[in-house]
Amino acid sequence: MWLTPLYRRVLRVGLPAFLLAMVGGLWLADEDRRAMLTDNVSSVVTKVQSRDEFQVRVMTIEGASPVVDRALRAMLPVDLPASSFDIDLAALRLQVMQLDAIETIDLRVKPGGILSAVVKEREPAILWRHARGIDMLDAGGHRVASVTSREVRPELPMISGEGAELATVEALALFDAAGPILPRVRGLVRRGERRWDLVLDHGQRILLPETGAVIALEAAIAMDRAEDMLGRDIVMVDLRDPQRPVLRLGVDARNTIRTARGLPLLAPDGTVLPEETEG
Repeated sequence: MWLTPLYRRVLRVGLPAFLLAMVGGLWLADEDRRAMLTDNVSSVVTKVQSRDEFQVRVMTIEGASPVVDRALRAMLPVDLPASSFDIDLAALRLQVMQLDAIETIDLRVKPGGILSAVVKEREPAILWRHARGIDMLDAGGHRVASVTSREVRPELPMISGEGAELATVEALALFDAAGPILPRVRGLVRRGERRWDLVLDHGQRILLPETGAVIALEAAIAMDRAEDMLGRDIVMVDLRDPQRPVLRLGVDARNTIRTARGLPLLAPDGTVLPEETEG
C-alpha cells in the first residue's frame, strides 16, 4: 500500500507543502514579523514604481483650442513628474468630461513618460437665448459655452424659448429649409415647448404646426415664390393648421381695404381711429 502512486505523491509533495505552510504560519503569527514583511513588500513596490521607465514627466494635449487647453491643464490634478501607477486615467477622464466644450477625450500614458490627451471639441451649431443669457449648442443640443451677445457668433442661427434646446435637431432642419428666405430670418421661437414661430425682419412671423413643421415651411416658401407673399403687407402667416393657412394683413393693407369699404382707419397699434367731425 505504501508503494501506491497516491501515497508516494502525498509523501513527496503534500507533506513538504504542509510543513512549509505550518512553518510559514508560525513565522507570520508574530506581529512584528508581519509588520516587517509588509514594510519590505511596500518598499519593493515603491522602488519598482519609482523607476525612470514608469515616470510621467510631460503632458501633451491635442485637438483643443487655447481656451480649452488652459482649462484642461488647470483641471488635471497631476503634479509631474509622477509615477504612471499613481495616475488614475479613468478618474481623470470623468473629471475632464465635466467641461461642456469637450465631446470626447482619449487619455493614455505613452512611452517616453508622456501623458497624452487627444480631445474632440463640440462644434457650436446654434445659439440659444434664454432667461439666463445666450448659450452655444452643438447639433445635438448639448451646451458648448456661453456668449455675451449674438454678435460674438453672428453666423450661427438663433433659437429662443423654454424647451428650445431640446428640439435643436428640428430647429436646424427648419433653418436648412428656410434657405431662400434665410437672409430675412431672425430666429426661431419655441411656443409651449410644442411648436415653432419663424421670426422674419419687418415684424413678420410664420407660425408653424406641431408636426410637419419643415413641410409647412417649404409650402410657405413655395407660396412666397409664386405670389411674393412675404413681400406684401402681411405680418403673420399662420400655418398651425396646414390645411387652412391664415394670413394676417398689416395695418396699411387693412386700411386700404377699410377705405374702400368706407370704414374708419386703424392706428398703428390696430385700434380704430376716431372719425373726424366737420365743423
